[in-house]
Amino acid sequence: MTEEGLRLYAIPYSTNVERVALALGHKGVAAEVVMCHPSDRSAIREASGQDLVPVLDDGGFVVADSTRIIEHVERRFPDPPLYPADAARRAEVEVFIDWFNRVWKVPPNAIEAELGRPEPDHVRIAALEHELRSTLDVFEALLDGRDYLMSDALTAADCAAFPFLKYGLWIQASDDERFHQILARNLALDGDYPRVDAWVRRVSAHPRVDGILTYDG
Repeated sequence: MTEEGLRLYAIPYSTNVERVALALGHKGVAAEVVMCHPSDRSAIREASGQDLVPVLDDGGFVVADSTRIIEHVERRFPDPPLYPADAARRAEVEVFIDWFNRVWKVPPNAIEAELGRPEPDHVRIAALEHELRSTLDVFEALLDGRDYLMSDALTAADCAAFPFLKYGLWIQASDDERFHQILARNLALDGDYPRVDAWVRRVSAHPRVDGILTYDG
């Protein structure tokens, strides 16, 4: 492990892994990255008892789930912060992340599941696509007068949202993952959301922990 005692289990090009990669990069914290093939998650299972990434092993203390990992990293390495010091402002970031995880992510996941059915319900898919695209108005409004989603500095909210919203601007031609294609198709900025466009490019310039396979513009 690194001198910080961190080991991060990942798979290539994972949106949830990139959340943690941004958080660690922001704090300048190194981690030993265990990059696993999506079809062989035995190392992930051995470390955490389940198959989902990311998983962080902090000197034997194991944390799964990207949001919980970022919260753990914040406690372990408080500077520079990813949550505001003010209690009310921190609560706003936490509410945003909860909304993103429990509400925003529903439409793309539901679209992916519907497309995987033998006879997809295209009326339902169209409604879900409309719901997903309409959230771009929310992000454009949040960025009115500030550089990041919740403040003038990067927070955990930006780490949570960026790996998903970046597909509105960039996707590799070789990326055939259905979930990524759904994001790219329904979040395409097309010059209509200039503040979101600038924010995606701004967050993309932030460092990630070394060893994570991701891509942007």
